[in-house]
Amino acid sequence: MIDTSKKFLVAGAGKSGIGSVNLLLKTGADVSLYDGNEELDKEALFEKLYEKKEISLVLGNITKEDIEKLKREIKAALKTLEDEFNKLPSSDSEQGDDQEKPVWSEIELAYQASKGKIAAITGTNGKTTTTALTGEIMKGYYESSFVVGNIGIPYTSVALDTQENSVITAEISSFQLETIVDFKPDVCAVLNITPDHLDRHGTVEVYAKTKESIGKNQTKDQIMVLNYEDDTTRDMATRANGKVLFFSLHHKIKEGVFMEDDAFVIEEGSDRQVVCTLDDVNLLGDHNYENILAAIAVSYSMGVPVSYIKEGIKRFKGVEHRIEYVDTVNGVAYYNDSKGTNPDAAIKGIKAMNRPTWLIGGGYDKKSTYDEWIEAFDGKVKELILMGVTAPKIAECAKAHGFDKIKFVDSMEDAVSYIAEKAQDGDAVLLSPACASWGMFPNYEVRGQLFKEYVHGLAE
Repeated sequence: MIDTSKKFLVAGAGKSGIGSVNLLLKTGADVSLYDGNEELDKEALFEKLYEKKEISLVLGNITKEDIEKLKREIKAALKTLEDEFNKLPSSDSEQGDDQEKPVWSEIELAYQASKGKIAAITGTNGKTTTTALTGEIMKGYYESSFVVGNIGIPYTSVALDTQENSVITAEISSFQLETIVDFKPDVCAVLNITPDHLDRHGTVEVYAKTKESIGKNQTKDQIMVLNYEDDTTRDMATRANGKVLFFSLHHKIKEGVFMEDDAFVIEEGSDRQVVCTLDDVNLLGDHNYENILAAIAVSYSMGVPVSYIKEGIKRFKGVEHRIEYVDTVNGVAYYNDSKGTNPDAAIKGIKAMNRPTWLIGGGYDKKSTYDEWIEAFDGKVKELILMGVTAPKIAECAKAHGFDKIKFVDSMEDAVSYIAEKAQDGDAVLLSPACASWGMFPNYEVRGQLFKEYVHGLAE
């Protein structure tokens, strides 16, 4: 429940920030907006707001005087995915005054304002595909169904539209989980843990603990879905507050969801149900089979009958920017895997290739290591085309592993043009950067879209 007697500061004017502002405005709350980018167009921002309201807006470097004013006026602050609030300079005010002002993520705000049941999905890889598939299954059974979160639709943008009979399927990031307070999903899932966002979290252990917190407020009548094949997520079962439901690609789980030959199976005690077989799915690769298993476990835990789960799986065609076929030009097949924002995700992209492959990588440095990614090339990669600040680091790693077919480029357009001149009939081109898009592109969606535009331009 939103306390509209309080004043709110939303930090960050991205999708989540604007969604948060609009939710608060609709509830009648007094809200201010801060963003560190002083170049933003104020009038354009106001155009995005509910009833085009001209709220208090601070852009650029914020002064200590501004901070002191905000501390006097604001009782709660909201932190967006970009975590702009952490960029605010410290002041000399007493710590006790700061503690009176809780910092919420966008999902906490949305949770406080929404109704219905929530299925929340997190993990390092596969979140978007699993969330999208789960949402597809849910909408086939529930009349009021929403798919939100990092998948591209801020939870805050639909929170006030939810009803008691609604189901919300949400993709949740570690950044958002840092500042949850009461957020309590009816079903939550942690898909896997591999090193990611270490520039923020510092260690894998801290990162994993943050992911695990998705279920910290659950009660024993709620469900936590975990990957049995991942040592870190399997260990989370020992601390889970809710009932644990495992999914497994390689093990038969007595109480869980697993693959047996080509079948996806749910087993509960003596009750055994075959949901579907590989003939019913449109996704390829073991990583996608794990995503399907997770979606089955979440959907089933949310009360969806097996027949509806099967139909949702059969309808689902995949997710944009995840090993997405773009086009074939002059016999060369182009694939967009811009969602491969870390080495582990990018490994899955390489493994899916069945042609000699030109690989485009590089981007923002999240303090990842690239050894396993380079080793996964396994003779498939003809040349590695690198861009962004990580290019030298990746190149050094590649050379250390004996791979020296490397080309540096300045832009996505340069990468596509270079490959188009060199690639031969029967080759494949894969954009799977193993890095975040920040610094060169606003997000991985823009990165992938530009890649597709340049590819389509080759055929014109």
